[in-house]
Amino acid sequence: MYADRYTKPTRFNPGGLTAAVAINAALVAALMFAGPKILPSDPGHVLETTNIPLDEPPPPAPPPPEPRPHELTRTVPNETIAAPVPRVPVATDTPFTVAASDLVTIAGPVVGSDPGPVVVDPPAPPPPLPLVGPQVDPRYAGDFQPTYPPAERRANHDGRVTVRVLVGTDGRVKQIERVTATSDAFWQVTQERALRSWRFRPATRGSVPVEAWRTMTLTFRMEDGA
Repeated sequence: MYADRYTKPTRFNPGGLTAAVAINAALVAALMFAGPKILPSDPGHVLETTNIPLDEPPPPAPPPPEPRPHELTRTVPNETIAAPVPRVPVATDTPFTVAASDLVTIAGPVVGSDPGPVVVDPPAPPPPLPLVGPQVDPRYAGDFQPTYPPAERRANHDGRVTVRVLVGTDGRVKQIERVTATSDAFWQVTQERALRSWRFRPATRGSVPVEAWRTMTLTFRMEDGA
């Protein structure tokens, strides 16, 4: 065949084989020497740690001051809104004349103001019962005239005495006051007789006895033979 004619015979080359082995050996040696070197551990070397002091945090900021009471108070105006007041129309064809002051005004509601509590007046007290003044007790009517003073009798003097007496609820005279007297002698005998012997029917208000004043006038005359 034509292809076998151009093919050259193969020859063994020992120099190339030696070079390839040498290269491989060099690569293995390089890898062995390039590995990490493990040193024996030394127990004398101890790792020491130290805490680094930190700066203290700053104190908290003080709270803002509270507002004063008067700053919180707001003045609320007392607003009063008055609703319009309607007026009652009056017919124009009426034959009567109506003055402006005679128109009826209807008060509208008031909004926004508190009228306050309703104050009710207490009932009026009943009128007081009539007072019936003290009256002379007829059983003691003869004991009212005092004894004529001896000095005034000898002097032939007449006398007149007016007094106010306070009559108690038992009809006796509790107090006597001099209003007028002709002389002290007439006053003295009248005072003594009133406190000792005068008796009245006490004054009453309704049906209840009460104390009351009464004015008494006594006359002294020589012709009476007193």
